[in-house]
Amino acid sequence: MSPIVCMPLFRSTSDARYNYHKAVHKAAQSKAQDASKHELANGCYNPFPTYPFTGSVRPVYPLSARRTVPESIPRPDWAETGVPKGERRLNRSKIDILDAKAQEAMRKVCRLAREVLDVTAAELKPGITTDYLDEVCHQACIERKSYPSPLNYNRFPKSLCTSPNEVVCHAIPDQRILLDGDILNLDISIYHEGYHADVNETYYIGDRAKTDPESSRLVETTRECLDEAIKLVKPGTPIREFGKAVEKHAKSKNCSVVTT
Repeated sequence: MSPIVCMPLFRSTSDARYNYHKAVHKAAQSKAQDASKHELANGCYNPFPTYPFTGSVRPVYPLSARRTVPESIPRPDWAETGVPKGERRLNRSKIDILDAKAQEAMRKVCRLAREVLDVTAAELKPGITTDYLDEVCHQACIERKSYPSPLNYNRFPKSLCTSPNEVVCHAIPDQRILLDGDILNLDISIYHEGYHADVNETYYIGDRAKTDPESSRLVETTRECLDEAIKLVKPGTPIREFGKAVEKHAKSKNCSVVTT
């Protein structure tokens, strides 16, 4: 799972770079306004009209109906009630050591989760909704006889999290149309044969996002932070060391780590 890295909002020391960045976002804002008009014309709405959002992204409701999972697919305890009772009973200070059989089961679910992420990401392009991505992800889980872990977890209504632009994490897929210039994090978790896997990655939407220096710096720095942390993965490494490595590299690229 990738660390969450953000950039401070500041004017670049290079006026040319700043003006380019400003022009890119002005064009994106115009497209966002056009998309918003289209959404409103189709009966969509913002369910939180008075909330003081920090950026231009808004939720676009109504949500589609909750997707179903065949009874033949094993599911976690919250699938029906929305309450993760087993998780609440866990002693978080004690981490189980997996035996050989459990390790293979964990490898399998992780491979499947990566497949689901890749299948979903292959559909990314301007003009689609994040709700459509939820449909793709859900179907990919079912085809692998896996339960999408977010679905009904503490009553979360969808099968993955889709977080665009300034949204930090865990956003609900809805009717918002993806725009050329967006970046989007896909956060996918699946449950298979008693084990969960959690993977995520941030993607560029369209060519405009790839050429925006600030978007590129954020996405690439986040990936580099993950790589720095992976270098430390070995028996005996204190968990706190991963966070230190991530924060050190993020700061070196004038980014910061979200510590929620």
